[in-house]
Amino acid sequence: MLRTQTISRPTSIDDLLDGRLAARVAQLDLASKKIFAGKMKGERRSKKRGESVEFADHRPYVSGDDLRHIDWNIFGRLDRLFLKLFLEEEDLSLHVVIDASASSDCGEPNKFIFMQKAAMALSYLGLVNYNRVAATAIGGGPRAEGGISGSIRDLRGKRRALEMGSFLCGLTPEGPTNFGEAAKRISLTRRGRGVMVVLSDFFMKEGYETGLRLLVGRGYDVFAIQVLSPQEVDPSIAGDLRLKDVEDGDMAEVTISAPLIKKYKQNLAAYCDQFRLFCARREITAITVQSDLSVEALILDYLQTRGLLR
Repeated sequence: MLRTQTISRPTSIDDLLDGRLAARVAQLDLASKKIFAGKMKGERRSKKRGESVEFADHRPYVSGDDLRHIDWNIFGRLDRLFLKLFLEEEDLSLHVVIDASASSDCGEPNKFIFMQKAAMALSYLGLVNYNRVAATAIGGGPRAEGGISGSIRDLRGKRRALEMGSFLCGLTPEGPTNFGEAAKRISLTRRGRGVMVVLSDFFMKEGYETGLRLLVGRGYDVFAIQVLSPQEVDPSIAGDLRLKDVEDGDMAEVTISAPLIKKYKQNLAAYCDQFRLFCARREITAITVQSDLSVEALILDYLQTRGLLR
């Protein structure tokens, strides 16, 4: 796949997220298959009993309970001690991981720009719902360290959307992907529990398996969104070609013929099926989309129907 040569890259949050889509995603909220306990008080109600301001139920007093939680009105009527229980508010975090390697900067429409827009829409949804939002770019740019080329974390509230937009617009896709090393660093430094969305083509020479294994667990629901360009799915090239890997410079000479294209499509389909099967076995929700899909359709159709949003 040829790297996109002439491209108009987003420079502001308005280029990543238009007002109409922002209004629609603001009506949604993150969902999870698990109940999460965050480190900070948040806006999300838990099934646990806690000490927030909203009353939930009573239970009989037992020796050792906090006397401050006794309902003295009931004691005055029944001459029995009951404890007041409350719904505890819990913090649910959203962590978006975006593949900023050179292989993402391909296709028409450009895969990386699609990922930037999807990351912005998801981040905005989390921010307006007062979730704790973070984003990490993986790739091999000049500032990359341990497979990570940039990160932003602990954003909360709609007013922080400009910071997220600035971070995403400042990313430049380049270099190779060290997904395993990046995933290790992310898993060791992430805070609390929540939802993690990984945006990538998952075409990694070292494989995606180790990285995804490291991201699963410790209370995170992981959603893997594989983004392919239409040209990767249905290539329209032919003849004798000399191909160069955009990430590591490896060269290969091939003769593109109809049987070879057919074999390529079969291999690609098998690779994507194996990717989804690997994820399913580890309770990772995986979907494959093309970069010509609208971000609105990704958010409102694909992700909502698969349980990420409600």
